[in-house]
Amino acid sequence: MKNLYTKMLVSLVALTVVMALLLFVPAATIQYWQAWVYLAIFAGASLLISLYLIKKDPALLKRRMRGGPTAEKETTQKIIMLFASMGFVALLVVPALDYRFGWSAVPLSVVTAGDILVAIGFYFIFLVYKENTFTSATIEVAENQKVISTGPYALVRHPMYASALLYLIGTPLALRSYWGLLALVFMMSFLIWRLVDEEKFLAKNLPGYMEYEKKVQHRLVPYVW
Repeated sequence: MKNLYTKMLVSLVALTVVMALLLFVPAATIQYWQAWVYLAIFAGASLLISLYLIKKDPALLKRRMRGGPTAEKETTQKIIMLFASMGFVALLVVPALDYRFGWSAVPLSVVTAGDILVAIGFYFIFLVYKENTFTSATIEVAENQKVISTGPYALVRHPMYASALLYLIGTPLALRSYWGLLALVFMMSFLIWRLVDEEKFLAKNLPGYMEYEKKVQHRLVPYVW
C-alpha cells in the first residue's frame, strides 16, 4: 500500500509539473493566474480521488495508473491514444499562447464557469469510480468483470467519457481562451473514435454488454447520443 501511495504521489506531482510547463512556458510568464487556479483544481481533485481509491479500491487505482498509448494492446487504440494525448497537450498550449498574445477576450464569468465545469467533471469521474471498480485506463476486460448498469451507467453507456467531456470543455475556458476549444474539437474526434471502438470490443468480449446496449441507448449525452 505504501508503494502504491508513493507511486501515485510521484506520478501526480510529475504530471502537474509537466502541465505547468506546458502552460507557463508558452505563456512566457508565471503571472497567469487562471493557469494557477486550474492547476490547483486539477491537482487537488486528482489527489482527493486518488486518496479515496487507495483506501477503498487500490486495485482500481492501479488500473487507472496504467494508461497512455504504450499501455494499449490494440494498434488502433495506440494510434487513437497518441493523437488524443497530442490533443490534450494542445488543450493546454493553445490557451497559453492565447494568453500570451491576447487572441481572446474572455470575461471573468466565463473563466469561473470553466473552473466550475472542471470541478464538476472531476466529481462525476469520482462517482463513476465509486460505481464501477473495473474502470480501466486501457480497453480490456478484467477477470470476473461484469456489466455495470446502475448509477451513472443507467443514464449513458460511457459516463467516464461524459464526465471527461465536462472537464475538457471547461479547460480552455478556465484558462481564458476561446481558441483552445479548437484543440478540444480535435481531441474529441479521437475520443469518440475510441468510444465506438471500445463498444465493439466490449460487445464481443464482455458477456451481457449487448443486452446493456439495448437497455441504455445513449452513449455519451442523455437523450442526444
